[in-house]
Amino acid sequence: MRLNDGLHLAYCTNVHRGETWPETFAALERHTLPVRRRVAPGRSYAIGLWLGQRAAAELAQPAALLGFQRWLERHDCYVCTFNGFPYGSFHGGRVKEQVYAPDWSTPERLDYTRQLFDLLVQLLPPGEAGSVSTVPISWKGFGPGNPERSRAIFEHLSACGRHIAELAEKTGRDLHLGLEPEPLCVLETSEETVDFFNRWRESDRGVEPLLRQVGVNYDCCHLAVEFESAAAALDRITSAGLRLSKLHLSSALRVRPDAVARAALEAFVEPVYFHQVVVGRGGTVRRRYADLPDALADPEPPEPDDEWRIHFHVPLHAAPGAPFEDTRDHLQEALDWLQAHRGACRHLEMETYTWEVLPPALRLPIEDQLVGEYGWTLAALAQRGLADPALAVQCAREAARDPGNQGGA
Repeated sequence: MRLNDGLHLAYCTNVHRGETWPETFAALERHTLPVRRRVAPGRSYAIGLWLGQRAAAELAQPAALLGFQRWLERHDCYVCTFNGFPYGSFHGGRVKEQVYAPDWSTPERLDYTRQLFDLLVQLLPPGEAGSVSTVPISWKGFGPGNPERSRAIFEHLSACGRHIAELAEKTGRDLHLGLEPEPLCVLETSEETVDFFNRWRESDRGVEPLLRQVGVNYDCCHLAVEFESAAAALDRITSAGLRLSKLHLSSALRVRPDAVARAALEAFVEPVYFHQVVVGRGGTVRRRYADLPDALADPEPPEPDDEWRIHFHVPLHAAPGAPFEDTRDHLQEALDWLQAHRGACRHLEMETYTWEVLPPALRLPIEDQLVGEYGWTLAALAQRGLADPALAVQCAREAARDPGNQGGA
């Protein structure tokens, strides 16, 4: 939905299953429209659309695209951002490291991302900018550092940036791609992200103009897991001349790993997604684990002042309950930064994609969870003058029907 200062707020539909376009469209009708009716009656409604490669190819067919355009008009909905991170299946089976494949060393990732932008310009409302978020180059475990792979990565990013720039010039639209840092990936911390862009600049003198088209998608969960300060990280990224393409409004799990907490963490062990664990002590990163089971299986006992931050997206509107905490403080700091840097980023997307794998105690009916997240987010934005307080109050009333709504802004 449209907020103050040209901001757009959406939830990401990667929370729903949908490998094909018919499956994706069915989820929009089954889940997105009911949420839309509850949180944005009488307002245009933004959809943060996830399209895997197969769904994108199917939507690109003229009849399917025209049908979707008419559906958006009929329901007063619009698309201004795509999630182009998961290329293939994202629910119901093992995803883990395969979510990063194909990575940016491959032509498949390039072709898929170009197709998303080709679709996006057909769906954008008049005068609106469009964004796509994508993988953080590669998973470090894939070994992307050899010279041949590095060269391919830079070449593919340059080709994508040129494609986006050509589309932007032809259509008069502001279009941009956001690389999304994530634990244990090539882009992991804000410092590594800036370093990568600097190396890309060194590889190709023609890159600098493309940085209008290729920037950073800042996921609050991911950078909080790395024990980063949101304000410092966002300052580092933007001071390096990098575009802030999109903010993912998300929260991670955090805990002091005593025996009680470690036993309780077993409820978050599941076979679908990676849940990287970063161990901090005194705010300094001490070590990293690729997945939660690896951390729990480590025979070395944690130090008394250790803190674990776990890449497990937890709902924005409700605390996870003892012995756990969350990283909404990082998200709040990011919103404070946005308030102080108005116009630095216009696309905000809530992304709690883990609904199917949340422990039952945290899992509300999906529409209730999404409405609750809207309520919490709009209240936080209204407190900073970034959203209409009346909209926040209206959404809060609707969210109050959610029995699990425990959190405050």
